[in-house]
This record gives sequence, C-alpha cells and structure tokens, in this order.
Amino acid sequence: MKIALLGYGKMGKVIERIALERGHEIVLKKSSASTFDGIENADVAIDFSIPDVAVENISICLEKGIPVVSGTTGWLDDYQKIVDLCEAKNGAFLYGSNFSLGVNLFFELNNYLAQMMSKFKEYNVSMEEIHHTQKLDKPSGTAISLAKDILKNYPEKKDWTIDNTTNEELFIDVKRIENVPGTHSVFYNSDVDFIEIKHVAHNREGFALGAVVASEWILGKKGVFSMKDVLNLNK
Repeated sequence: MKIALLGYGKMGKVIERIALERGHEIVLKKSSASTFDGIENADVAIDFSIPDVAVENISICLEKGIPVVSGTTGWLDDYQKIVDLCEAKNGAFLYGSNFSLGVNLFFELNNYLAQMMSKFKEYNVSMEEIHHTQKLDKPSGTAISLAKDILKNYPEKKDWTIDNTTNEELFIDVKRIENVPGTHSVFYNSDVDFIEIKHVAHNREGFALGAVVASEWILGKKGVFSMKDVLNLNK
C-alpha cells in the first residue's frame, strides 16, 4: 500500500516507521514547507497535521479520490463540510480523535459508566486531560469525545467547559506538561466516595499503529467512518 503522510512532525515520523515495518511505501511526506506533489500516487492518505491545514489536506484527498484517515483535532467546526464533500465525491473518510486501541475501549467504558452514574445525582462528574506542551488544541479531541458521551447521558448539563463551571456544565481540567503523550481521566465525586477511570498513554506507538491499521481497513470502502467501524465496536 502506498501512503501519503500529511503532516510530518513527531507523530508523522512514528507512523512512517510503523507503516514501513508493515510493508507499506511512503510516497509523500507533506510538511508546511512542501507541496502535494506525489499525492496522486497514493492509495491512501494519513493526516496528522495541525488544525489550520487539516480541512485543506482532507479536501484535496477527497477531490482526488484518495481515501483519507485523519487524526488531527481542533478543526471539527468544519466536520460536516468534510462529510458533505466525502458524500458528494463518493469517497472514503475516517476521523478519529484517538486511534489507540486502548482509548477506543476506554470510550466504550466511559459511555457505559456514564449511563449508570447519571441515575445517581449525588455524584458530580468532571474530567481531566494532560498532554505535552506542544499540543495546540484545548481540550484534546479525545477529551471532547469523552465529554460528548457523558453529556448524552446528562441532559441537565448544557455543554462542557474548561473554565470555572456550574452544575449545568461538565468541567474539563486541561493541563499541559512536558513529555506527556496523553492522559485522560473521568471523575465521579460524592460526599462519601470517589470513582475514577483513567487512560494513560505511555508513548505515541499506539496512536500510530491504530492510524496505519485504519488506513489498511479503509481501502476499497466508500463512506464516512470512525474507529468503531475499524474495531467492530458498533452495536
């Protein structure tokens, strides 16, 4: 499989190594200083760029009929625009706020726990996410995905917030600490006890492997997908 890497930072380099180990070929390593020359040779594109260029990267792939997998976060205000373009071009697009197998299982655990805990109003739910200091978006895309699943089960909460909160909002405590790949925690606190679930990433390997597996999976498919489809977690 021939892969175009859109974004060649730390994550792009780990994806490149894992893709090569799995027998794939890299035909484009797109950075801010390079062009899209060579993308027409790709079977699939993997976008781990930055929020400001992700929409352009994904759009160019869909226009050219190249399936694209994106792990860039912070651009989701334009998500519907990309979905519409994918459908108009009969293309293939997969977005994941996090490609780690463990995180996607954590998503399922979080949703199930929120369903149970929402019945017990004596518990206050909140979240924490910690990432490296180069992480541009706050909160992380993974934290937003977790928050959305919690909010589905708490209709009395209007939205999430990273600022001081009232009971009408889900508070996400955002921290940026050097050399932290990603830690996400969900807390349920009452006057008598405290429940916590947590996912801690040790390195970028799990994210990169998941992205390569997703790019292998999407070949030959048409539509808009998520990691739930790749891991067969859809109910």
